[in-house]
Amino acid sequence: MLRARWQQLVIFFRERSMKSKSVASGEQRTFVLILDQGEEAFKAITDFANEQSISGASVSAVGAFAEAKVGWFDLSAKTYRPIGVSEQCEVLSLLGDVAEGDDGKASLHLHAVLGLRDGSVRGGHFLSGSVRPTLEVTIRETVAHLRRKKRPDLGIALISI
Repeated sequence: MLRARWQQLVIFFRERSMKSKSVASGEQRTFVLILDQGEEAFKAITDFANEQSISGASVSAVGAFAEAKVGWFDLSAKTYRPIGVSEQCEVLSLLGDVAEGDDGKASLHLHAVLGLRDGSVRGGHFLSGSVRPTLEVTIRETVAHLRRKKRPDLGIALISI
């Protein structure tokens, strides 16, 4: 039975090159995703969370992007101001969480620190990134279900506990 359960937790995606493996099971599953060159990281992580019905988790990742976009939240305008990074960059830190959004699907909230060739960094709310050559993502599911709700006064969705 344990072997059968383990086999169920190992997920291979034929329609994309991302690989994943569950490295813990029980109430708190832990997954490691390996994204390959060309994959859009935010979409790949979101799709995986939806396919695995993850409604509460912490996310961390390291790797690199061919290009990426982070954002700075302009509270007065209630929107993210995009900051483009149009060069190869190291993902020094990609941290955040997964919660269930108003639509019942996985809602990611990620922040990134990206290292540039001259040693400077760009950081902010992670909006998108094209993987090159890889991105190693760890998703640690929480025991509790998390729910993200839209806050009209702020213009963003925040976890409601």
